[in-house]
Amino acid sequence: MKVILYFYLQNKSKTNQDKYKTNMKHSEIVILGAGVGGLTTAIALQQKGFENICIYERRKTASTIGAGLVLWANANKILDKLNLLTEVEKVGGKLKEMQRWNESEEFLGAISINDINTIIGSTSYSISRIDFQKILLQKAEELNIPIYYNHKASLLSDQGNRTSITFENSIKINADIIIGADGRMNSVARQYVNGNNTPIYQNFVNWIGIVESDKPIFLENNVLDFWGYGERFGIVSINKYKGYWAGGKSLPLNSSHKNRNSKTQLLKIFGSWSPKIREIIQLTTEENIKYIEVFDHNPIPKWHKNNVCLIGDSAHSALPTSGQGACQAIEDAWHFASILEKSETTEGAFSKFQKIRFEKTTIITMAGRDLAKSLFNEDLIFCEQRNENAKTTNYKTASQNIAKLWSKDLPK
Repeated sequence: MKVILYFYLQNKSKTNQDKYKTNMKHSEIVILGAGVGGLTTAIALQQKGFENICIYERRKTASTIGAGLVLWANANKILDKLNLLTEVEKVGGKLKEMQRWNESEEFLGAISINDINTIIGSTSYSISRIDFQKILLQKAEELNIPIYYNHKASLLSDQGNRTSITFENSIKINADIIIGADGRMNSVARQYVNGNNTPIYQNFVNWIGIVESDKPIFLENNVLDFWGYGERFGIVSINKYKGYWAGGKSLPLNSSHKNRNSKTQLLKIFGSWSPKIREIIQLTTEENIKYIEVFDHNPIPKWHKNNVCLIGDSAHSALPTSGQGACQAIEDAWHFASILEKSETTEGAFSKFQKIRFEKTTIITMAGRDLAKSLFNEDLIFCEQRNENAKTTNYKTASQNIAKLWSKDLPK
């Protein structure tokens, strides 16, 4: 009798647990933000069997910030799991090296992207942000994930141990799970969880642009990184005819450069650098150039509160110099969905998610900040020594160290 009762209770307990897990998959999930993090998380959750997912986006239509990005091998291991990599391969460019040069075109060294790919076990692709967003939006549409545009969240408020969302259009909603993927600059979810969402200006600006031509512009698919004194110009090819770039300069907030003709300013700052830079600037149309003041956030101790959890830039916003902003949002999406699928409570899932993701994203955030401080340093002696150090760097070891960090906690 005791044996029968034991197995009865065990089976009953298991049945209840399974039922609870099934209920988790029936949870109403709201995602704030239709950027890389929000869209990828919605896709990952849907593919894990979560049924009631919707996205609320503050912008009036589908739009993206930035010109292009590199989907490094670590992100593409995730995108492959989400059946998105094939689409990336169609429009992305395979990269070979990250080359470093000074403003006078003196070669400083190169990190092998092929080595990074080999260690991680995937391929890195450059892609325009518009093309990548189209891929994510198309997949979301295929999975019948609704996106409600022109819904800017104004307030997250407590209702017992749950949270409600109020939008500027006076609509108010509740959900079982709220995912804050609403970016770095004005994240209402981050304000709710952390008590502060004020970004930190990192004392430099980027002019960014997409360049296209009917004639070949690039001979090889490489990342070209030119270092000056308080200035930096990066070029990333996507194919022979298309690429994107960023020209950075140490400047205070609201500099007079902000309201001037971008091409004129860029040619004035970088016109004496590499002929390739002059060509890129001249081929880029004025409407394809954006001026961006660059911010990040200090790491925060907790990413969740009640039924709200932060992901992507809302949780950890690394500078562009990290090269990993979008990639870490993609990793977040995979881990969050995988953990939630196997969890019995949101609190347990959120805690485990942060525990897995905190160290890696913090290291990447601070590394990006350190590199920015080096690149945008205006001291002549410091910059000359920085360049000499670059020439003597063991780039084989550098590639291995990068791959070791980026491959941490990836799925097999």
